[in-house]
Amino acid sequence: MALIELIVEKVRFPEIADESPVIYLKEKDGERELPIVIGLPEAQSITMAIQNYKTPRPLTHDLIKNLIDAFGLKLDRVVLNDLRDNTYFARLVLYDEERRVMYSIDARPSDSIALAVRTGAPIFVSEYVLRKALYFGENH
Repeated sequence: MALIELIVEKVRFPEIADESPVIYLKEKDGERELPIVIGLPEAQSITMAIQNYKTPRPLTHDLIKNLIDAFGLKLDRVVLNDLRDNTYFARLVLYDEERRVMYSIDARPSDSIALAVRTGAPIFVSEYVLRKALYFGENH
């Protein structure tokens, strides 16, 4: 499975109350862009991490990062690995260096991206998912 690295280009918040935020991911070494509709709390969490905003107490994604750190794991990468019925799927790939074990955990893309931004982990999408998303977006 060919993987393409993505970067967070921007998070767009809706101007109308009943619309959802959209995160725009762009190929690191290319021009293709992948927009994903996400929830408001996740959009706020991603934006706060990008802006390096610190809260007095850890929010959910900060807590998960703290747990990853406390267990001696590293978020190796995030992979957007499927698109079914307009829903994206992702995997958190965690590495335990001491035991030399990789863990792949199912997660929502928005949560995965929020963790990647906090840890500096790269975000990838499979070529298949990117092509499927671009085809679907242009033809439907």
